[in-house]
Amino acid sequence: MNAPHTFRKPLPQAFIDTLTERFGTRFSTSEGVRAHHGHDESHFPDALPDAVVFAHSTEDVVAIVEACREHAVPIIPFGVGSSLEGHILAIHGGICIDFSEMNRVLAINTEDMDVLVQPGVTRKQLNAELHGTGLFFPIDPGADASIGGMAATRASGTNAVRYGTMRENVLGMTAVMADGRVIRTGSRARKSSAGYDLTHLLVGSEGTLAITTELTVRLHPLPEAVSAATCAFPDIVSAVNTVIQTIQLGVPVARIELVDALTVQAINRYSKTTLHESPMLFFEFHGSPASVEEQAQTVQEIANDNGGLAFDWASRPEDRTRLWAARHDVYFASLNLRPGSRGVTTDVCVPISKLAECIAGTRDDIEASGFIAPIVGHVGDGNFHTIILVDPADEVEIARAEALNNKIVQRALALGGTCTGEHGIGIGKQAFLLEEHGSAAIDAMRMVKQALDPDNLLNPGKILPPA
Repeated sequence: MNAPHTFRKPLPQAFIDTLTERFGTRFSTSEGVRAHHGHDESHFPDALPDAVVFAHSTEDVVAIVEACREHAVPIIPFGVGSSLEGHILAIHGGICIDFSEMNRVLAINTEDMDVLVQPGVTRKQLNAELHGTGLFFPIDPGADASIGGMAATRASGTNAVRYGTMRENVLGMTAVMADGRVIRTGSRARKSSAGYDLTHLLVGSEGTLAITTELTVRLHPLPEAVSAATCAFPDIVSAVNTVIQTIQLGVPVARIELVDALTVQAINRYSKTTLHESPMLFFEFHGSPASVEEQAQTVQEIANDNGGLAFDWASRPEDRTRLWAARHDVYFASLNLRPGSRGVTTDVCVPISKLAECIAGTRDDIEASGFIAPIVGHVGDGNFHTIILVDPADEVEIARAEALNNKIVQRALALGGTCTGEHGIGIGKQAFLLEEHGSAAIDAMRMVKQALDPDNLLNPGKILPPA
């Protein structure tokens, strides 16, 4: 699927003059700046905004939104550009609001275990600033994504099996509406039944309903003890059965990640590791020393019953860091299996009891397709990905890859799952959204969009399929 570009009207000179006067060099129409903001990690062709402005405050965003509303200019929020579904592509032109300079940690509330941040704060930056507090922010999608971007896509990642997703970890927001009004959603209280839950309406809305300028997110205590390990298996089904039994027994593992044999080969080449090149699970256990030992022993017994080989432990912090860095680099390691390729990524999530069936069927589909397509996944919560490697210049090949993606999604939906566990819809999964929820639910979503953004200026063309 190619990004659907529409005819673009030039930015009105009065609009350019207004933003130039207010923002000076923080407002840019240069080709280089625009090119950086019209590219993400997806396989979709670049789509450049007409201009970029670097925001520093809620007041800046209000001024931008008011100018855009006056001149009917689309608005695309931009975090770090790590999205995989074309969320930040300016397919209808307009202005990109870059939040990279709006990156202050505003208040750390250690006793209440929450923190107030601006949207450009990245997860690594936040955890660095939490050093010494005994707390950490656990949501880890792999990329050093911004907190605002993670909330926009309802991201999760490797720790979600224990700590939840952004949905469970965002307590409240400050957001600028399409008409320039500022709203504050939620509170720092751990529960509330006060009116509509606007916080969780905006989490996952991909910048289509409002523009977030501050977020209050949960923090969690650093575990007293941490242990990580890998375990190889004779086949994927044995590995996945180990995951299912671990979850069904209620073992509170922090991470369970699956990589297939092809992915392990890619990791070894890219990260210079020496992992056994067979299907493998990456584990991490958090808790007291006694509970970590108990969790590990239980999982080892389950793995042994499923034909798992000996656990390879990464007990030292530097060994764990290297192990998880290798896991997080899987996307780029996979691209190296076919130099010059881009990845068409799938993102299905199914009930844990259906995981083995879904992955086995996906493996069969990949083998029949002839594509190089590693399988990886946050399988502790039923979420896995394939990275279908394509020539970005070959439209026929891209169409074949999307047909393979369609098969994978259809199987997941038939098993009671979803087309996207954490990447969001963007421009890549709109047709699946309709299949997953039905026309009545999509109509309800359109009504929300129309009510909050009647002029369709906030990240237009994302999430909702064309009417």
